[in-house]
Amino acid sequence: MASAKARRVLVLADEPVIVDLIALTLNHGAFVTRDAPSPEAARELAAEWRPHVAVVDMDLGAPSVLHAVGRGASGTRTIPVLALSRRGDLKRKLQAFDQGVDDVLTVPFSPEELLARVVVITRRAYGGGSDRVSTIRVGEIEIDILNRMVTAGGSTLHLTGLDQSLLYVLAANAGRVLSRDEILDAVWGPDFIAESNIVDRHIRVLRAKLQNDWRKPRYIATVPGRGYKFVATSEGEGSAVH
Repeated sequence: MASAKARRVLVLADEPVIVDLIALTLNHGAFVTRDAPSPEAARELAAEWRPHVAVVDMDLGAPSVLHAVGRGASGTRTIPVLALSRRGDLKRKLQAFDQGVDDVLTVPFSPEELLARVVVITRRAYGGGSDRVSTIRVGEIEIDILNRMVTAGGSTLHLTGLDQSLLYVLAANAGRVLSRDEILDAVWGPDFIAESNIVDRHIRVLRAKLQNDWRKPRYIATVPGRGYKFVATSEGEGSAVH
C-alpha cells in the first residue's frame, strides 16, 4: 500500500501489458500510479488527481499527450514528463526533448531502468531522497528490482537479463493470458524479427529455472491456442499443455 507521501504517477498509455508492467514496478512505497488510455482521460485525471510525474506514450501523438498532462502551447509544464517511445533513434529522442519532455525511455524497457528514470526525474523536480521499496512480491516470487535478484521458495534464481524481463512481463500481468505476439513485443520489441518459436523456447528455459512443472504450474501456465498466463499458485493437473 502506498504511503501518504507517495509520489503520484500518471501513466498515459493504452497497452495493458505496458501499463501493468509500469504499475508492478512503481506501486511500492515511494510511488503510486493511475493510468489513462487516452489524452482526454489523462486530462481529466490530471485535473482531479494532481500527479507529480507523468509517464506518457509518445506514440499516441506528441502534441495531444503532452497537452493532456499540462504542457501548454507556450512550452510550460506543470509536472515533469517521462516519454515512452518504440523508436530509439537519436532524431526521435531529440524531437521529444524539443517538445518539452524531461527524459525518454525506449520500449521495451527493463523495470529497473524505469524505476531509476522516475526516481531521478522526481528528485530533480522536487528535491529530497526517496524511500523507494525495491523488493516486490508476486505470489511466491520476490523480485528485487534494483539489485536484479529473484527468489522463489527462499532460493535465489540465476536468471539472465532476458529471463528477468520475461518474468517481469508475465508477473505484471498475473492472471491475464498474454499471446505470443504480446510477449514478443513487450520483451524483444515490435521491430524484432524472431524465430517462430523464440517465445516458447524462452518460456521453457524460464520454467526450468523456476522449477515449474508445466503439468501442475505454480508460475507459468500455458493456455492452449492463446498463449501464457502467470499464476501465483498451482492450478492443478491438466490446466496447461505444452
